[in-house]
Amino acid sequence: MRNLFVCLLSLLGLVLYSQTTVSTFGPIQLSAQLSSNQQFQYSVRYKNKTIVFPSSIGFQLYKPALRLNRFRITGIDSAVSNSSWKPVWGEQDEINDHHKEIRFHLVSTDASAIRLDLIFRLFEDGIGFRYAFPDQPALKHFIVQQELTAIKLRKDHTAFWIPGDFDTNEFLYNKTALSKVDAFAAAAKEKDIAVTAPAGKQVVQTPLMLKSADGIYINIHEAALLNYPVMQLQINQQDFSLHTVLVPDAVGHAAYLQTPFQTPWRTITVSDDARNMLASKMILNLNEPSVIKETDWIKPQKFIGMWWEMHVGKANWPMRAGKHGANTENVKRYIDFAATHQFNAVLVEGWNEGWEDWFGNWKENVFDFVTPYPDYNIKWLSDYAKEKNVRLIMHHETSGAVTNYERRLDTAYRFMKQHNINTVKTGYVGKIIPRGEHHDGQWMINHYNRVAATTAQYQLMLAAHESARPTGLHRTYPNWLANEAARGTEFNNAPTQGIPPEHQTILPFTRLMGGPMDYTPGLFHFNLNQFEPDRKQRVLSTLAKQLALYITIYSPLQMAADLPENYEKHLDAFQFIKDVPVDWSETKILEAEPGDYIIIARREKGKNNWFLGAITDEKARSFELTFNFLPAGKKYMATIYKDGQDADYEKNPASYTIEKREVSASTVLPITMARGGGCAISIMEVK
Repeated sequence: MRNLFVCLLSLLGLVLYSQTTVSTFGPIQLSAQLSSNQQFQYSVRYKNKTIVFPSSIGFQLYKPALRLNRFRITGIDSAVSNSSWKPVWGEQDEINDHHKEIRFHLVSTDASAIRLDLIFRLFEDGIGFRYAFPDQPALKHFIVQQELTAIKLRKDHTAFWIPGDFDTNEFLYNKTALSKVDAFAAAAKEKDIAVTAPAGKQVVQTPLMLKSADGIYINIHEAALLNYPVMQLQINQQDFSLHTVLVPDAVGHAAYLQTPFQTPWRTITVSDDARNMLASKMILNLNEPSVIKETDWIKPQKFIGMWWEMHVGKANWPMRAGKHGANTENVKRYIDFAATHQFNAVLVEGWNEGWEDWFGNWKENVFDFVTPYPDYNIKWLSDYAKEKNVRLIMHHETSGAVTNYERRLDTAYRFMKQHNINTVKTGYVGKIIPRGEHHDGQWMINHYNRVAATTAQYQLMLAAHESARPTGLHRTYPNWLANEAARGTEFNNAPTQGIPPEHQTILPFTRLMGGPMDYTPGLFHFNLNQFEPDRKQRVLSTLAKQLALYITIYSPLQMAADLPENYEKHLDAFQFIKDVPVDWSETKILEAEPGDYIIIARREKGKNNWFLGAITDEKARSFELTFNFLPAGKKYMATIYKDGQDADYEKNPASYTIEKREVSASTVLPITMARGGGCAISIMEVK
């Protein structure tokens, strides 16, 4: 009977030997076993190189009070799946989901006899695993104190990381060896924007990007984060193992659960080619299909707004502070500009009463989300925008008073529908009410997902700021177009470091692994003293790089962030922002190295036009672009927006040149990017 069981497992790609189960899928190999003290351990190999050494799993429960980490295996199931699905919007028309799933049925060896399933999915570019608590008499309601998942690396990889924090991820990325994280973390937080550090040192946030000495790229993140806190990672310097740190609630517990329950997937993406990391769709494939059946109303969009006015001192959010930006005449000017240049929408911030008190000690009822300031005629503006074929984008800053926002959701969303507004940008600046919950704790994760579900009911699209970083849930809620959840354009105005050029070459390998970012690119004016002469801050980028960001930092919701008057000085360069789509049929990662450079080409949704973006860090770089991603036998007209010969992100950021030339699949085009520079190319089919 045992021999028959072994044969059946072998047919499914499983081999059982010496109490070790081995499963292979392409270049990925999973090994799992019970140790001598009955701890379940797993390890991962890639192309015969060990990536994750034997690592343990489990939980520390608060109620019932026990350590759930010793098991016996009662069964193993395995299956292979190969299918494809079409995203509502995205980087390509169709996504293939080919994986092998192995489910280990475990029972704890203590008196509780709790049943737990550990589910692995193997893809050709990585592995995901999650815990599942079946419905069972031994466990109904329970409280997780901490998760005991480990990822043992044993090697001092180069890491691209931001310090652990329970309330924000808007840090600059550090590039150090794992062994140097502790020394750099304190300094990084001291000179940056630390809010709430987790207990213990050497904690980093995910997505965590790693590179081994022999050129293996490893990204660690999570997928399908539902009803559970964000996972961060604590580094053990003895064996370079990473241990999960779940963001606690206000009284120190991680998660309140009931069976049946499945945790988010823990994801490990692996490749020996950095381009494959950016092309991976594993995290999306680990999320559930769309819960929205009719999706015709979900439209990727390009927008402008008077948001940047407040960041450069031209305007204010509060009315009583003077220079109120969200007044009828000013917003009308933006609507006219949007209509002239065929933008979909205009974002308006500071339109509603309450901004005078929004960041004070008392803020629970500051905003009602339906009362405009007296100088903002929302009915007239929404009607005027409709005449111009433009929409307003609603801004809901909660100021952290989330219970206040939740009880007003339906009223606020009905108000939006009454005024022909179909997109909302939410914000969560400040300490969370109730109880001082953390931005990344279970309570707030449930809130973000509840907002996504509620906006879907009202057929509204959503962009969330100051939220937890995404985990691929835009597959399940395709109306959830983008998040901020990282250091974006507004930090060019930061009093200290701003945004150095390498930052944008790291974001796609870290923050964007989980989903699109509302980065708000497109700045054309680089000294931020237009309206306040004493300001010293500068945008650390060339103009050509600002154009290229529309390709390299993916989002179906893209803002042209600068002021209309700054675009009007460079209408020739502005043409690229007007032309570039926000939805794609095909994406090709041409060149990539985290922290150094990225070159991406994308084909416009349903058309034969291509757009290419190339960016570099603080170093000038030259490449020879091959256009073999174009179909053979067709001719295209390329408009090339590139750094001028004297361009430099510090000395001459606004220097650019534009040239046109015919290209085809056989074309090889040399390009040079200045320090902090880039290149953007529109490639239009010649018919």
